[in-house]
Amino acid sequence: MIREETIAREQAALMRNYGRYPVEFVRGEGAWLFDPEGRGYLDCMSGISMINAGHCHPDVVAAIREQAGVLINTSNLYYTDPMIELAEWIRDTSMGGRVFFCNSGAEASEAAIKLARKAGGADRTEFVSLEDGFHGRTMGALALTGQPGKQEAFRPLMPGARYVPRNDQDALRAAVSERTCAIAIEIVQGECGVYPLDDDFVRLARELADESGALLIVDEIQTGMSRTGPLYAYQDVGITPDVMCLAKSLGGGFPIGAVTARPGVDDTFQPGDHGSTFAGSPLACASALAAAHVLDDAALQDHVRKEGACFLAGLQGLVDDGLAAEARGRGLMCAIDLPDDRGAQVVSDMLERGFLVNNTSPRTVRFLPPLVVTGDELSTVLAALRDVLAA
Repeated sequence: MIREETIAREQAALMRNYGRYPVEFVRGEGAWLFDPEGRGYLDCMSGISMINAGHCHPDVVAAIREQAGVLINTSNLYYTDPMIELAEWIRDTSMGGRVFFCNSGAEASEAAIKLARKAGGADRTEFVSLEDGFHGRTMGALALTGQPGKQEAFRPLMPGARYVPRNDQDALRAAVSERTCAIAIEIVQGECGVYPLDDDFVRLARELADESGALLIVDEIQTGMSRTGPLYAYQDVGITPDVMCLAKSLGGGFPIGAVTARPGVDDTFQPGDHGSTFAGSPLACASALAAAHVLDDAALQDHVRKEGACFLAGLQGLVDDGLAAEARGRGLMCAIDLPDDRGAQVVSDMLERGFLVNNTSPRTVRFLPPLVVTGDELSTVLAALRDVLAA
């Protein structure tokens, strides 16, 4: 599947912080990736929910090509129309407030942290986030990421972060105080293995933020852009955040992140408070606008709900047959727990059969296919997974 020469070159040239799977890709189309020999692999990871619109969607490709031939970047010292148009789209489809652009999910989390700290003032310096949550690997975002294994080598972290177990309402009540500047949550915890939060827990977070004067930050970096069905996962819960983070599929595969805040919070940043040289470039925003037009579509969102429910039912069938221990998901964001620690072997066996999945732990396998995946394609995933688990 991969040449030894390629592995040797990668090991000699790149830092060793990724464990790559033994396959090289040279082309993508829709829900498929292709290796140098032309073999197709059904992508059930979407670049970790980065390619919701599908690989090389023709509208995204056309937008990038056209914009690249006109203007690539100018920095944020000047006005450009694609940046304004994308900010208007985010504002009008979410909370109605202004937008800050960055280049990644971690950068979006960092911006949200700074915004919350400034909005809270000197007396509000604490954050409440969730155990097993994930908000990025930079130092501020890492402090909100409630996973000791990711934090240990980089202590001391930014002080003031408190973690509570997901869906533990009593713990959440006890953690929020007059010193809390923000509560940060994901509607579905993705990186730790796809754990949807209870709607009542999310609503309580909203209530506690209102009562305490804290901000509610909703991290939609993985769940946003129709991954769970609605354009933003919070829209199915009946709450509105004060601050929302976006990235991953916002750019259709091109790097871009964003933070938006509701009116009254969106004027917290003033000139010089925060910035990014590359962020909001005409090229990135043109790509994102094209992806937005694909993903902000009622028919596609209905497809995500329908096919996600069917796929989750298929995963539950594996549980019912004793091949898996638990199935979870929302929309096309799903996972199974295994009865043993062979998650890595399952990933390897699926790769051999031409399917890309990943394991978030020794017992958990995750599925994040492009939203353009068909029901028939998902049926082949389930059939192959059944064979692998039964072997």
